[in-house]
Amino acid sequence: MLIRQDAGGNRYRVGRYATKAEAERVAQSLGDAGAQEVYVIERAAPRAAQT
Repeated sequence: MLIRQDAGGNRYRVGRYATKAEAERVAQSLGDAGAQEVYVIERAAPRAAQT
């Protein structure tokens, strides 16, 4: 998952990506704007099996 964290510490999920490389590409393109947000990549917890 790609998470945006603003200067106030608030965190917002930007999106879920299939690979870390894809998430890094998106984070880099969003971070180029020079804004004060920080983009963090986190691994999503696996979903529990539904019965």
